[in-house]
Amino acid sequence: MGDKEDSKKNLATLLVTCPDRKGLVSALAQTLHGHGANILESVQHVDRHAQRFFQRILFDLTELHTDRLTLERGLGEVTERFEMSTRLVYANKRKRLALFVSKQEHCLYELLLRTRSGELNGDIAIIISNHEDLRPVAEQFGIRYEVFSITAENKSEVEERERTLLEELDVDLVVLTRYMQILSKEFLSAYSGAVINIHHSFLPAFIGGKPYHQAHRRGVKLIGATAHYVTSDLDEGPIIEQDVIRTSHADSVGDLIRKGRHVEKQVLAQAVTWQLEDRILVYDNRTVVLK
Repeated sequence: MGDKEDSKKNLATLLVTCPDRKGLVSALAQTLHGHGANILESVQHVDRHAQRFFQRILFDLTELHTDRLTLERGLGEVTERFEMSTRLVYANKRKRLALFVSKQEHCLYELLLRTRSGELNGDIAIIISNHEDLRPVAEQFGIRYEVFSITAENKSEVEERERTLLEELDVDLVVLTRYMQILSKEFLSAYSGAVINIHHSFLPAFIGGKPYHQAHRRGVKLIGATAHYVTSDLDEGPIIEQDVIRTSHADSVGDLIRKGRHVEKQVLAQAVTWQLEDRILVYDNRTVVLK
């Protein structure tokens, strides 16, 4: 495990989006090669309708001829020439997560177990809740657990305290694991593009509260779950991952909830995995996941 982690420390990921044109792939590849970087993976996608190019490059820095700053300058020249928007991430800094939860534990457990087993390439810094119920779960995994009781009157003050705590803990990603509170615009602005939620329906169907009850009333034959980035528009942020499971006329609301929990935790875990692996690019309220 130690050798494997050490080998990852010399890796970097470059995410690119820009108007599509000739020479993009070769320009980036030549620049990286010229500095001694070894490309390990390269995945690209072109949206023909929008005429937009997307790419994810994973490369090894072990035999770099120059230093990282010089490499970044070289890449900067290419990105400026091709009007690229880029994000360069070094693997030697593991991302830190904050999990927000209310009373339901299934999504929380899934992320905790995957982190413990090494499946998620990140560290859970804290679990934040508006209830005491799941403190024993946090203690079981040795994770700090903080409760912030929220009312309409104290919401702004509480969120400010939460943001201060997340900054102190150097949190990169906030994951809402069935957290039954709506985050304010101020909170989302501080963590723009870094808050992921699991919604227990196949969006855009059944937006808002009690989606399984809504689905039962409509007699649907499929229910699903959606992991998406959180924006100030409720349940309308860019969708990262979705999945469904079959239902029937014989299923009660309780049956839908039970079946849905399995889908929810799998969908959320997949979305978080892709986020931690820097595979997601967002544009026009949509996502491109480069796998």
